[in-house]
Amino acid sequence: MTTLELFFHALTLQAGFNSALVAVGAGLLGIAAGGAGAFVFLRKRALVSDAITHATLPGVAIAFIVMVLVGGDGRWLPGLIVGSALSAALGLLLVEWMTARTRLGEDAAIGAVLSVFFGLGIVLLTVIQTMSQGRQAGLDGFLLGSTAGMLVGEAVLIAVGGGLAVALVVLLRRPMTMVAFDPEHAATLGIDVRRTDLAMMGLALIVTVIGLKIVGLILIVALLIIPPVTARFWTDRVDRLILISAGAGGLAGYTGAAFSAAARDVPTGPVIVLFAFALFALSLALSPLRGVLASALRHRRFQHRVHLRQGLLALARGEAIYDRLTLRILRRRGLIRRDGVATHEGSGAAGRARLDETRWATARRLRADDPVLERYDGLTPIDEVLTADQVAHLDSLLPKPEST
Repeated sequence: MTTLELFFHALTLQAGFNSALVAVGAGLLGIAAGGAGAFVFLRKRALVSDAITHATLPGVAIAFIVMVLVGGDGRWLPGLIVGSALSAALGLLLVEWMTARTRLGEDAAIGAVLSVFFGLGIVLLTVIQTMSQGRQAGLDGFLLGSTAGMLVGEAVLIAVGGGLAVALVVLLRRPMTMVAFDPEHAATLGIDVRRTDLAMMGLALIVTVIGLKIVGLILIVALLIIPPVTARFWTDRVDRLILISAGAGGLAGYTGAAFSAAARDVPTGPVIVLFAFALFALSLALSPLRGVLASALRHRRFQHRVHLRQGLLALARGEAIYDRLTLRILRRRGLIRRDGVATHEGSGAAGRARLDETRWATARRLRADDPVLERYDGLTPIDEVLTADQVAHLDSLLPKPEST
C-alpha cells in the first residue's frame, strides 16, 4: 500500500492495535497540551515551559543509570518518566526560587536553568554511551520522539497520562483563568496565586513528561505553545480559546501520530509539530478575526471608503481629481463619467457627503465635550451616531441655502 493509504488506515484506527493506541494517546496528549498551554500562553510563561522541557533530560539519564545499576532495564518507561518529572520539578522550583530570592529576572533565571540542566543531560548521555547497556539505550528517541517499537503498556501509560492531564485542565480551569488574567483580583477572592501558578506549570510538567516518548523533550514545548497561538486567531473569549487550543493540539497529535505510523522512517515528534504548524499557518492566513487575508480585505475596504469619501467631497467642492484609485472607484460605482464629470447619482452622493461633513463640523463645534462625537473618523455618517431628532436639530442650525 502507498503511504497515503497507510495514513488513511492509521487515521481510521485500522493499522493495528498498537498504532491505534499510540494515535489515541497522542491525541489525548495533544488535547492536554493545548488546554494546559492555553493557560501558560495567557499567563505569558512560555519560556518557563521551555525550561521545564529541557530540564527533563538529566532526569531521564539519571533514571536510566540508576535502573541499570540496580539490575533493571534502563529503558523502563515509568522509571524514565519519574526521573524526568523529578528533574523538571527541580528545574521549575529553581526558576521560582531564583526569581523570588535574587535580583535576577525571570528570563535570566530561565536561561540559567535551561542551559545548565540541558548541558548536564548531554554529559550524562555521553557517560551512558560508555556503559555496556548504554550502547543500545535508544535514549535519543526522547529528544525528538519515537513510537517505533513502543510497547502496548507504554502506549497505555501515555494514553492514561494524557487523559489525566485533560481531567486536571477541566478541574483547574477557573482559578487558572483568573490568575492568568488578573492575579491581584484573584488574590482578593482568596485564590493562592503562587500555588495556582505552580499548578499551572505542574500541568505543563505532566504534559512534558508523558509526551517525551511521542514528541520528545526538544519539541514538546511547541505542542504547548502553537495550539493556543493558533486558537488566538479565532476568538477573544477565554473559554473558546481553551477549547480551540485543545482541539488543535488533539488534531495535531492524532494526525501526526497516524502519519508517523504510515511513514515508518519519519520521527513522530517533528511530524506532530509540523501538523500543529500547518493548523497555525491556516489560521494565520484564513482566520476571519485576525487572519492575514481578512486583514488585507479590511484594509482594502477601508482604503476604498477613504478614497470614495474624499472623491465625493472633491466633487462637491468642484475640485479636480487626479488620484487613479479614486477615479476608478467613482467610475465603477457610476458616480462620474469617463471624462470625470459627475453623473446625476454622483452629484447626489457628493451633496450628501458634503452635508454630512457640515453636520459633523457643527456638532463637534457645539458639543466638543460629548464623548459620543469622539467616534468621528471622517467616514461614519453622522446619522449612525446621533438620533434623528439630534440630526434634525443640527440641520436647523445650518445656514439655509439661498433661493434663486
